Amino acid sequence: MLSFRIAIFTISSLALVSCAVGPNFHRPASPATPSYTASPLPKKTASVKGQGGAAQQFEMYKDIPAQWWALFQSEDLNELIQQGLANSPNLAAAQAALREAHDNLWAGIGAGLFPLITGQFNAQREQFSGNTFGQPGTNLFNLYNAQVNVSYTLDVFGGIRRQIEALGAQEDYERFELAATYLSLTANIVTTAIAQAQLRAQISATYELIQSQEESLRIINGQFQLGGVARTDVLAQQTLLAQTYATLPPLEKSLAQTRHALAVLVGRLPSDDQLPVFDLSQLKLPTHLPISLPSRLVAQRPDVRAAEALMHAASAQIGVATANLLPQFTLNGYYGATANQLKDLFKHSSEIWDIEGQVMQTIFNGGALLAKRRAAIDAYQQAAAQYRETVLQAFQNVADALRALQYDAIALRAQTQAESSARGTLRLTRQQFKLGAVNYLSLLNAEIQYQQTRIARVQAEAQRFTDTAALFQALGGGWWNNPGAVAT
Repeated sequence: MLSFRIAIFTISSLALVSCAVGPNFHRPASPATPSYTASPLPKKTASVKGQGGAAQQFEMYKDIPAQWWALFQSEDLNELIQQGLANSPNLAAAQAALREAHDNLWAGIGAGLFPLITGQFNAQREQFSGNTFGQPGTNLFNLYNAQVNVSYTLDVFGGIRRQIEALGAQEDYERFELAATYLSLTANIVTTAIAQAQLRAQISATYELIQSQEESLRIINGQFQLGGVARTDVLAQQTLLAQTYATLPPLEKSLAQTRHALAVLVGRLPSDDQLPVFDLSQLKLPTHLPISLPSRLVAQRPDVRAAEALMHAASAQIGVATANLLPQFTLNGYYGATANQLKDLFKHSSEIWDIEGQVMQTIFNGGALLAKRRAAIDAYQQAAAQYRETVLQAFQNVADALRALQYDAIALRAQTQAESSARGTLRLTRQQFKLGAVNYLSLLNAEIQYQQTRIARVQAEAQRFTDTAALFQALGGGWWNNPGAVAT
């Protein structure tokens, strides 16, 4: 008996000090690059007078504020994002997934690192015939049994610890998925609000164009009555006016759909009429853009951190599969009492107990365990490749956004100049047309050019706002500066 206890103590000590088989996971190093783009960025973008035309300055190696959307200086936008964070079903689902992963981790810890202890009590009353033993008559007796059972699997090779490690990595994955949902929600609200403002500006510009074209039609009709122009000129102007009117329904449809999308993002029904109305003139273009270190990007992007967590979990599963190839050590025992009368159940003479140790080793199973280990290694290699791809895409997102902002400013300046020139050309052409100095074709061309440049300028202005939001999203959105972003 003493030698058995010594053996059990030795095995238990071995389980506590032994190393877990399989690879130990280490976070991949950040890409060794000093910049996001191949050629240096300008210190600031181009500028132009007017709404949304301010120069934007790239402030390198600065941290992203937690509430980056506040840089657009819109109280309505700030309030709408707070409503979205409070009411979004997607965010609530991500929070529940994190709680589930956390509970699964603790379940794994409880089941793996602690013994299983169960208690039982049995009461039995039985009558049997003595003829079974050659003794006529019947016998009646009671039997009571109470005992505690203990079972414990020794984690000699660390398979259980690796499984718990995998569950911890899964919890990390859900935490970063929550951060990704938080980032996606806030960015989508901002970009949808900007899209609504852009559509409203396009609709407003279109109505102004319609007024201008109606004025031209009035002039042409007057000249037609005097015999100064042909009927075809009147019809051509009516066609242009009708075509401009025809651009309104698609814009109105898109505006309605954008409003519906904004309602759903903040957890409301599309029929809710309490949503704020956004206009480009109410939004301020952020002029100071903090750009974090490239080496910090992999720690800031929640999708990269989530991919890293999956890689960690896959690494731990290699250890689990390796431990399954090795012997499994289990301790089982029970302590209790058995008696014919309930009052004698807890007497020393009724005491019963048992301790046993078990070692199990798979000898042959057709190579299934080896195949599972190879499969775990394959899964890790897949996760590692997906992690590298996620990192590359993260750097591409930032580089794309930075270059977009650089060229958006140039495009807006060019479109503003084009609109100004087209407006001046239209004004002079209309005056000359009234005097009969130019024909109707010149007026028509001037109107079409002004219409195109006016809409293009509105789109270029809105694009700067959209790409600014895209840059903050590409850099991770500052969720690490807001502890509540990943709270359950």
